[in-house]
Amino acid sequence: MKVLVTGGAGFIGSHLVDLLIGRGDDVIIVDNLSTGKEENIHPQARFFLMDVTQPEIREVVRRERPDGIVHLAAQVDIQVSLRDPLCDAQVNILGTLNVLEACRESAVNRVIVASSAAVYGDPLRLPIDEDHPLDPANCYGVSKHTPEHYLQVYRRLFGITGVALRFANVYGPRQDANGEGGVVAIFCDRLGRGEAPSIFGDGEQTRDFVYVGDVAEAIVAVLEADTERISESVYNVGTSHPLTVNELFRTLCEATGAQLNPRYLPPRPGDILHSYLDNRRLYEALGWVPRTALRAGLEQTMAFWRKDK
Repeated sequence: MKVLVTGGAGFIGSHLVDLLIGRGDDVIIVDNLSTGKEENIHPQARFFLMDVTQPEIREVVRRERPDGIVHLAAQVDIQVSLRDPLCDAQVNILGTLNVLEACRESAVNRVIVASSAAVYGDPLRLPIDEDHPLDPANCYGVSKHTPEHYLQVYRRLFGITGVALRFANVYGPRQDANGEGGVVAIFCDRLGRGEAPSIFGDGEQTRDFVYVGDVAEAIVAVLEADTERISESVYNVGTSHPLTVNELFRTLCEATGAQLNPRYLPPRPGDILHSYLDNRRLYEALGWVPRTALRAGLEQTMAFWRKDK
């Protein structure tokens, strides 16, 4: 299978590329390296230094004719989305539309787009299923939700099987602890430096932490699936299990032998207290479930941080 991965030098994208090439697939990476890293680029992948908003990506797709496209390139910093919503929309909405146009022009009939649990906003029920009302709490959530409508339209009008995968809190090696980096990466960074991390609020807020390797397997499962088995246009990708931030910190300390206490700070305005995703739709369609236990995933993540630093 020939697969084009946008954002293939980034956190999730590089793990996906590793998995695809390990299976023997032909992989093309498109990344502007704004957040992706050169060291994440697999040596067997063909790499194009390019922004997804540029028209040149359509020429790459026309020339390469991939069997499918996985669109992971995105603006993911919530604070950036609030400071500069035009930039956020340019990348996440118009960038996705540019990729979809490339698919239409080159008859690529399978495209997977990274969406986010941010589209749900403050949940009305838990776990959050795909039919839960959508009420994004920030510009980032809006810019991740809007492309889902385009996927549905392109499926109906042009026969492109577009699927949006709404990711929970993805963690694992190569995640950046800077900016809006995930809490696991931030904890690993602080513990690796021998510093006590900060927790906003009392730490009893819950999230759904899913290992990046399991997310890559979910993407591949959707790439390979027969069209009739992925009749829905959106699927959650999470564990279906809540974990408090305190539990996360304790498990990471147990896995690493760290003996530090976190610093508790006032809760941040607008933070959601509880959120975890229902993954039954993807399980019923393709049999996907996350296979990596939390402690094992945290140990692999911390091992990477120690080696990388």
